[in-house]
Amino acid sequence: MTPRQIELVQQTFARIQPIAGQAALLFYDRLFVLEPELRPLFKSGIEDQGRRLMQAIGTAVHNLARLEDVAPALQALGRRHAGYGVREGHFGLVAVALLWALDRSLGEAFTAEVEEAWIVAYMALAGIMRAAMREAAT
Repeated sequence: MTPRQIELVQQTFARIQPIAGQAALLFYDRLFVLEPELRPLFKSGIEDQGRRLMQAIGTAVHNLARLEDVAPALQALGRRHAGYGVREGHFGLVAVALLWALDRSLGEAFTAEVEEAWIVAYMALAGIMRAAMREAAT
């Protein structure tokens, strides 16, 4: 990621934080529209799940310039997700739902440049998780 992309992701996430609960609900609503079979993977209440999601995203976003600092946590998260039944293909659905929720939450601030920055950030973070999932499966 470039320093500008990191800055854009961090700035726009700061705008999301006051409405984090609403943004998380948008994300999950879209995810379940895209793939209804994913709903049973979420055992806890969706509001609680949304809080955990936004907390995890916040930690990752805060550390984008130092991914090595959060890589162990992302790897552990990836291994846990393998145990929950998450598959590689689900990461693409999550990306679509995340970008959709960001677009709805940020409005005009969700520019093409911001979208690209989020895509790059998501790919970096998801890549670490996916690698750990593959390791856990072997």
